[in-house]
Amino acid sequence: MDILYVAVLFLHFVSWALILGGWLATIRTPGLYAGIPHAALTALVTGVLLVGIAEMQDLTVNHMKIGVKLLITVIIVVLAFVAKKKADQASPPLINTIGALTVLNIALALFWTGGKHFI
Repeated sequence: MDILYVAVLFLHFVSWALILGGWLATIRTPGLYAGIPHAALTALVTGVLLVGIAEMQDLTVNHMKIGVKLLITVIIVVLAFVAKKKADQASPPLINTIGALTVLNIALALFWTGGKHFI
């Protein structure tokens, strides 16, 4: 089960890196990097899987933190798909909101529990 957890955690990290990198790559250009909506959806799914695997292993899970991060992730997914639908006409504030919420979500993951646990 540890190998599965680490593999899903790796995919989760890669997803957030793609979102953050895609946002940074498009700060000066209009539009949205094509991979951001799919990476956001992957981050959502892998995050839910991580919580499920942690619960199955009887690890301590901070449900308040998970709830806040889940809400932020769902907002990111919705905004990413809205921006994708608008294609090149996606407004910079919309794209910057996706980036800011991504940075917030990463910060919550690391600093809420002092960086000791990801869940």
